[in-house]
Amino acid sequence: MAYETLIVDVEDHICLIKLNRPDAMNALNAQLLAELGKALGAAQSNDKVRCIVITGSEKAFAAGADITEMAEKSYVDVIFEDLFTDEVAAIQKVRKPIIAAVAGYALGGGCELAMMCDFIIAADNAKFGQPEINLGVIAGIGGTQRLTKLVGKSKSMDMHLTGRFMAAEEAERSGLVSRVVPAKKLMDEAMGAAAKIAEKSAIATMAVKEAVDRSYETTLQEGLLFERRLFHSLFATEDQTEGMTAFVEKREPQFRDK
Repeated sequence: MAYETLIVDVEDHICLIKLNRPDAMNALNAQLLAELGKALGAAQSNDKVRCIVITGSEKAFAAGADITEMAEKSYVDVIFEDLFTDEVAAIQKVRKPIIAAVAGYALGGGCELAMMCDFIIAADNAKFGQPEINLGVIAGIGGTQRLTKLVGKSKSMDMHLTGRFMAAEEAERSGLVSRVVPAKKLMDEAMGAAAKIAEKSAIATMAVKEAVDRSYETTLQEGLLFERRLFHSLFATEDQTEGMTAFVEKREPQFRDK
């Protein structure tokens, strides 16, 4: 499929999705979000894809939602169109691992998109923020919820109430990103991580994603039970047999997703 706001490439079991609105610093307009949902859906249904990487440009991952599209909307407009609900649902439906490779600005909706991914690898020039307060609104794509769970109440309140940006080093220290690398090495690092994931059993990677996500939705005891049952269920797969046999035989496993 041809996209106008994305560049999509599938190679070596990795789907690389690059946000491509350079004149608007990759601001998330309706077209980009709709195309992103379609691209992610296509990656999910493509048996050759085992991991997804979402990135932007060196200057901006995404500098927020497109304010020019929202400025004239009324409450009635946004409540009836249920602004952002379908787009977020399309991203959350993806069961394959998604890595956000972030350089430059990840602000507002851009920060929220990065947080919807399974983990973030940041360039040393990355800046994260939820500055919606400067526009007289609050985050609307999960920012108040995900950021708080990731960095804690105090830092989340600070960022949402003052609109300040968090640099890459602080983001890593606070748990928002998994690692920080030099900007020139960002894509090598992200694609290397994706390649590592692509080598694993797809059944197991989906189980990991479901189990970790469940930890944010339930109590510790319920989460532990969910994890244990997923762990038990993987003993019904050929990949578990292959993985453990390969370990005992001191060789690399050959997973078949069965």
